[in-house]
Amino acid sequence: MQVRVLYFGVLKEVLSSSGEGVELPEGTTVAELMERLRKGASHPVWSALAVAVNREYAAASAVLHEGDEVALLPPVSGGVEDAGVPAVALVKLVRERIDRDALVAALKQPGDGAVVVFDGIVRDNTRGRKTLYLDYEAYEEMALAEMRKLAAEAGERFAIDRVGVVHRLGRLEIGESSIVIVVTSAHRAAAFDACRWLIDTLKRTVPVWKKEHFADGAVWTDGEPFPAELQPGPSA
Repeated sequence: MQVRVLYFGVLKEVLSSSGEGVELPEGTTVAELMERLRKGASHPVWSALAVAVNREYAAASAVLHEGDEVALLPPVSGGVEDAGVPAVALVKLVRERIDRDALVAALKQPGDGAVVVFDGIVRDNTRGRKTLYLDYEAYEEMALAEMRKLAAEAGERFAIDRVGVVHRLGRLEIGESSIVIVVTSAHRAAAFDACRWLIDTLKRTVPVWKKEHFADGAVWTDGEPFPAELQPGPSA
């Protein structure tokens, strides 16, 4: 059987490829595929990968089938509104500047007592190195699906009214917004808690990667590790 394997972030450079078709025996598992692709390589990214099969996170024991799309996802760094998004949520990936004020205006209602905004901004340095600009890429279909799930879960966890999550892709200049999260609620505590939970969880689970370009080179940013339950991980 044949599956399509996609690579993202630093893994594209490790393997000098963004994807390939791979012939496998029937019954091959995710773990067996990863061992085959790894070929004994020692790069640390191999111990921190998550794997998605057909845009859903998959366990090491998951059995692959003909035509599956398998995405190898390094730790994440981290459009058009979809008809499947609940009315209380506005979730997008965009390649133009994020209009924070327009997003707030689209979500705020007279009954809201609080609107909390997180605006992630491109800064001009990292650990003493001068940053020129950033490039963001995503496994877009899965990223949108995961962002929708987080927006819905935030509504279940916290006493909030509406959620907006807009993430920028492509080249970003210094001072531009990479992500804007807006949460509205009758009360400030719930809005603050939900906004903090959304950005912290998004940075660990949504497949978006950042490449930072410096005056003296460029690197993929080390992301936060995936939660343990999302890491099938190859055997040592």
